[in-house]
Amino acid sequence: MNFPARIFAAVRDFIAKHHLHALVDVAIFILITLIFHKLWWSFYGWLSSFGLITASADWLARNVYLISLWINTHILGMDVYTTEPNTMWFANGAYVSVDEGCSGLKQMYQVAVLFILFPGPWKHKLWYIPSGFLVMFLTNVFRIVVLSYTALRAPEYWDFTHEWILRIFFYVVLFLLWVVWVEKFRRKNHKPAFSGNKADQKKNL
Repeated sequence: MNFPARIFAAVRDFIAKHHLHALVDVAIFILITLIFHKLWWSFYGWLSSFGLITASADWLARNVYLISLWINTHILGMDVYTTEPNTMWFANGAYVSVDEGCSGLKQMYQVAVLFILFPGPWKHKLWYIPSGFLVMFLTNVFRIVVLSYTALRAPEYWDFTHEWILRIFFYVVLFLLWVVWVEKFRRKNHKPAFSGNKADQKKNL
């Protein structure tokens, strides 16, 4: 056995001995999320040069805006004056504008990359990833509605709500999607390679 194989075997045995599979899964989630976040903003200028990317962001932003506007006016009863592009003005002079940076496109790509790379059965990935897109879209609508209400009722807290509550909320939703995936699909259909004692492993050889 060569040196890299011995290292891998030692790590594998350590994980199995201390039952660290859940911790390893969390570490993989964090690693994929952080690397994606860094690469997205490092290459966003280049990505935005592609018509498909900008068209997708514009389409998402427009539809998030229209649905949020409908909820604000028909459900919450807000008095809203609109201007283009995708801007809602409220009675106190505050406004919320939904541009391509608010489209939720990044979060959808993040869902795709996370579940493509994370272990699990592909037959479930084929429907779970599009479902994740829908969840992120609805999360973004919720975010814009909350920001609209904050702009109208408590504008002094708008920046804090935008930066420190709702931005983090996106990652909470992403984490919950991942938890459901791990608990319902990956572990249900996946026997850990590191599980079982050595006697059982020898018996199976």
